[in-house]
Amino acid sequence: MTTLVPRGPYSNEELRRLYPANLKLQLVQILLRHGERSPVSARFQNTGLAPYWPYCSAAKRFSSVVMTKTDWSTWNELQWRRRVETFGDDDRPVLAAGPGGEVDTVCQLGELTDKGRETTLSLGERLRHLYVNQLEFMPKIISDADMIYLRATPMPRALDSVQQSFIGMYPASTRTASFPPPTIITRAPTDETLFPNEHNCRRFSQLARAFAQRTADRWNDSKDMDYLNSLISKWMPESSPRVAVDSHPRLSGIMDTVNSTLAHGPKTRLPSAFYDTKGREIIDKIGSEEWFSGYKESQEYRKVGIGALVGDIVTRMVGNIDRSGNDGLREVAGVDGDLGKGRGGESGIKLTMSGCHDTTLAAILSSLGAFEGEEWPPYTSHIAVELFKDDSVKTDSATPAEPAPRQSFLGSSRKKTKSASLMMRKPTQELTAEEKAKLQGHYVRLRYNDRPVTIPGCQLPGNHMNGDETFCTLQAFKAIADKFTPRIWTDACAERLGQPAFPVSPELAGF
Repeated sequence: MTTLVPRGPYSNEELRRLYPANLKLQLVQILLRHGERSPVSARFQNTGLAPYWPYCSAAKRFSSVVMTKTDWSTWNELQWRRRVETFGDDDRPVLAAGPGGEVDTVCQLGELTDKGRETTLSLGERLRHLYVNQLEFMPKIISDADMIYLRATPMPRALDSVQQSFIGMYPASTRTASFPPPTIITRAPTDETLFPNEHNCRRFSQLARAFAQRTADRWNDSKDMDYLNSLISKWMPESSPRVAVDSHPRLSGIMDTVNSTLAHGPKTRLPSAFYDTKGREIIDKIGSEEWFSGYKESQEYRKVGIGALVGDIVTRMVGNIDRSGNDGLREVAGVDGDLGKGRGGESGIKLTMSGCHDTTLAAILSSLGAFEGEEWPPYTSHIAVELFKDDSVKTDSATPAEPAPRQSFLGSSRKKTKSASLMMRKPTQELTAEEKAKLQGHYVRLRYNDRPVTIPGCQLPGNHMNGDETFCTLQAFKAIADKFTPRIWTDACAERLGQPAFPVSPELAGF
């Protein structure tokens, strides 16, 4: 539940089993939790825990783009170091310092640390070993990144993590001298769907509060909570003396500080009682229920919480099959000021890499019925969504669809074209026979931290590859995802406000 200990590379026998010879890998979508970070809030300073951590060496090496001529023609980089200022005892400004007096490597709250950079860099190296060296799916050397869709949430630690992973997968020695800047997609916070957006989706906020309150009602007076209080209540503030789901700090906030301290050095550790094995198991169990049980029980929770992102994942797979540019190519490819075809002639995306959060990964897996028995996602956890094609099955998807006109992508026209863009968000039951035929012979497999996962609905007869239930047919996977993919996410966020939060009976995930 803190630092991930990754498994070693797959053996040749494992590769033969995981990547059967009859299946051709078409598209890989990586969703990665950011690496280790400082806590998002300074807690438990009464234990001696320093509020400022000295684990961010990047602070000595920052650079910013600056204009150097007023006619906008010349740009350069300004290299600079950051120091953090705070209030002194008498309210005068003083430099924030780490527990050893460090001032030049001090982290901001929630910032990716040196350890986090190390583990996300290592993730990229492991992805390279698998997809470049072992499977030869991705090229060894690239002259541009227009076959790779990169995206991150507005949180700097997510952007830093996806950059580190990209550099791990394609270090400088594997990029040509003329390699242009890669495109990284970001969104405004109001439009962000790469994590459950409680702050900008009103209905999801209502649902999340209701499920959190249910968890508090269930556990606050339990023997498990009594046990936690016997361990750490003496360090709780006077204003909130008892540890509880909704205490201040919340139980999930306590977990955040415990996990952050465990991931770093002895200079920033809590008293040993916080690391009690049974106590941590209780915190993980209750925290996971508070944050993720809604995805397992409620179709509406799935829809407004993570449905838009899962819909995007399906959209890219269908766009990859149709070769229409709707796999992410339009967003990342093209020379400056232009869209569409890759700068190296690429006509499709092969790999996506999205920097996100623990709540993203758990929400996806829980919504697909594939998070049972799992602990809170450790730092640098990742999901790989892999699309395969069975070459023995003939389909009519080899002819590229007519791309949508550029003005439609830019939003100046809502005219739809006769292409896969019509079927990507269309519920499976509404697809024509011709559209369904395009999905035939394709399989989807999820690997979570290098372990294949099984989706319950994919275990049903006809919904998986013969002999391996982890390979879900694309049509079955899309049908499962369609049930909680909103037509318009912003509309869904504004619907049913004030209505009951819980379904009449649990609506099982993964079917």
